[in-house]
Amino acid sequence: MINVIKIGGNVVDNPALLKQFVSDFAALDGPCVLVHGGGVMASQMQRQMGMTPLMVEGRRVTDEETLRIVTMVYAGWCGKHIAALLQAAGRNAISLSGCDANVIRADRRPPRMVNGEPVDYGFVGDVHAEGVNAQFILQLLDAGVTPVFNAINHNGHGDLLNTNADTIASCVAQALAQHTATRLIYCFEKPGVLLDKDDDTSVIDSITPAYYAELKAEGRVADGMLPKLDNAFAAIAAGVDSVVIKHAMNLGRNIGTTLHA
Repeated sequence: MINVIKIGGNVVDNPALLKQFVSDFAALDGPCVLVHGGGVMASQMQRQMGMTPLMVEGRRVTDEETLRIVTMVYAGWCGKHIAALLQAAGRNAISLSGCDANVIRADRRPPRMVNGEPVDYGFVGDVHAEGVNAQFILQLLDAGVTPVFNAINHNGHGDLLNTNADTIASCVAQALAQHTATRLIYCFEKPGVLLDKDDDTSVIDSITPAYYAELKAEGRVADGMLPKLDNAFAAIAAGVDSVVIKHAMNLGRNIGTTLHA
């Protein structure tokens, strides 16, 4: 069983949480792939440079200057810092963007209508499982190397693209699931999907597609949780064995929200 684990930017930005997560990750049995965010740091960097982060439905609108910033943050500090922590914890790791070894390709997202208004996302990429080089990832895993992916990918025409890390994790899991048993785990700063976003004890144990539709209609899940759940159900539909959403500190514990077909 291959574990594809995604860690959220709020954890990456918290040194104590990140250190504990890395320790727990390094202790896992079997081959693992890590996908990390870094949006909190990227937004902080934008503000420091006098820019205002623009998010639409949980996804960052990325003009050329924003692309430079997120590339520096995600593919620079975040990825290399996590790889260094993993090395210190005894797990050999390599930090990769999608352009490295052509491991993940993305298509630039065309302008689209959101809530009746046209939105140009700029240098934002949409990733699909077909754009993931699963064989290369399997070669790394067979060699005892843990791939650590950030949110920067490319379109094969020389353009870097900022992609949603939740989507990357889902597509990597989908691609690997065509070759072997695969589990997808989303780790972030909450104990799971919450019925009440302000009450951390209101964890929903399991969610089906029908129940997800109800939660969206009631406004109980919104913003950044939407792409996470959309990607979770896409993974299940594509053959990933299981998907769990949980707190980063519960990586080794059998708790959180489980997604069912």
